[in-house]
Order: sequence, then C-alpha cells, then structure tokens
Amino acid sequence: MSKNLLQKGGRQMAIQVLLVDDHSLVREGVRRFLSRDPELKVIGEAANGEEAIRKARDLRPDVILLDLLLPDMDGIVVTSVLHTELPEIQVIILTSVLEESSLMSVMRAGAIGYLLKDAQAADLRQAVKGAAAGQIQISAQASACLLREVRALEGPDPLTVRETDVLRLLAQGYSNKEIVSLLHISEDTVKTHVRHVLAKLGVRSRTQATLAAMRLGLVPLASP
Repeated sequence: MSKNLLQKGGRQMAIQVLLVDDHSLVREGVRRFLSRDPELKVIGEAANGEEAIRKARDLRPDVILLDLLLPDMDGIVVTSVLHTELPEIQVIILTSVLEESSLMSVMRAGAIGYLLKDAQAADLRQAVKGAAAGQIQISAQASACLLREVRALEGPDPLTVRETDVLRLLAQGYSNKEIVSLLHISEDTVKTHVRHVLAKLGVRSRTQATLAAMRLGLVPLASP
C-alpha cells in the first residue's frame, strides 16, 4: 500500500479532497485530473465560500483546493475561517491570480500552498499529496514573489539550537511523531518546542513557520 494513503481509524484511505471554485467547468476539469490517481478522491465540491466552509465542516476533507476569487467572499477569508476552525485540513489556493499581496495574505491566513491554474495535472496531483503530508506547495511563479516578500520580513527572536532543529524538520513536513524519532526526544518536548518556535516567530501556523524557515535559509523555497 502506498505511503501517500492516509491512516484513518487504523485503515488506509485515499486522500480526500474538496474542490472550491465558482466555475463548474474548472471543478469538472480538476476532478477529472485527480480521479486518474487512485490515491486521491474528490469527496465534494463547492461554488462559493459559504458553501466551502459548510462542506468542510460536514465532510472533513484532508485537502481543499480553493479558488482565490469567489462570489461571496475571497479565498483569504475562507482560508482564515478554515484554519481557525479546522486546522487539520490543508488548504491549497488554486487560482489564475498571481499577486504578491494576495499570496502573502493567504499564506499568513494558513494556506499550505499556492498554485496557478495552468499547472500540469501531474504536478497538481503531487501537490495535493505533498499538502496532505504537511509540506508547503508553491508554484514556481509564486515562489519568486514569495521569496521577495519573505526576505523583506524582520528577523525573529533568537531560537535555541534545539528549536532551530525542530523548525527545520517542521518546515520539511515532518509530523511531531517523526520529529520525536529523529531527535530522540519526547512528544511533549516536541510540542513545547513547536509552541516556543511559533511564539518567537510571531506566527500562528506550521505553514507560516515554514515561510520563516525559508527566510532563515533553513530549508529551500519549495515548489511542487
């Protein structure tokens, strides 16, 4: 069984995806692309932000592919609501808009990825798998914009050596349990380090911490 299949309740299941776009043709195309991979399963669709939030609450997908421009609210607001209420769900923005302010805003809101709609089908499928594993996913075009913004941020409070180790592994997509195994420390200690790292960096999410790790040069700016 592939490692990309998620463990749920002791069973291995395909990564569950919710599609959010106000254009039915876009949703149909993305669904078709994803359906070619047995490790991915589209479990629902939404045409606006309100519907997206409601279906996320009901369906609890692993990953949401979310358009930035929706008729009732923008993707930044939707992402913020989802990250606050359902932080275990990974949100990838899938949009035709490449704008530095929107990119940074949505990443700060808690999105784990930012892809453009001209992405290749294989890249999109791989990005969904990476996001489900907790790895940040950014298109090559967005990477250049993000890198400029990340470099412009002020420096964080100093991290200890162990906190830096934890941040580096966190930014590489490792879970707390995997960090426990790699660093040979308890899970409670890892949680404490993660909490301290987020506080010192002034961020709320692991995704935002990953951006800081990129700025610090701990990990490369990743693209799917």
